[in-house]
Amino acid sequence: MIGTVKKIADVTFKAGKTIDWEGMAKLLVTDEARKEFANLRRAFDDVNSQLQTKFSQEPEPINWEYYRKGIGSRLVDMYKEAYESIEIPKFVDTVTPQYKPKFDALLVELKEAEQKSLKESERLEKEIADVQELKKKLSTMTAEEYFEKHPELKKKFDDEIRNDYWGY
Repeated sequence: MIGTVKKIADVTFKAGKTIDWEGMAKLLVTDEARKEFANLRRAFDDVNSQLQTKFSQEPEPINWEYYRKGIGSRLVDMYKEAYESIEIPKFVDTVTPQYKPKFDALLVELKEAEQKSLKESERLEKEIADVQELKKKLSTMTAEEYFEKHPELKKKFDDEIRNDYWGY
């Protein structure tokens, strides 16, 4: 049971670190809501603190001799035997092994998608910079300057002129 309580304390501690208290507080509009939110946060912190201190420690061993002196050996031995016969089942995780490979595969896929996204973002930023530069120069740019940047268009127009194709 202590192991379970310790795990709960660890999870609660981690959850407390991931809660965006400031972000949630910014969404509140009334003073009453802010007051209630502060009470909630204080209560959460108190519970979290208790879980970290009180329940995360191993219990002190029972001093059976102390109780034998005051109560009697027969009754204490009966309680000691019952106490020692209690077996707390160990948690066996059967879910994680099933989903770990899927999760790892998704992480690999995520990294690949991230790399593709970064490359595409870099390409688009370069294209935006080129368009902005072209926009600035467009009013004063000559056809020759434009064709220097886009030789494929110059070739297309030259082919059309050479073949007497004038667009009609």
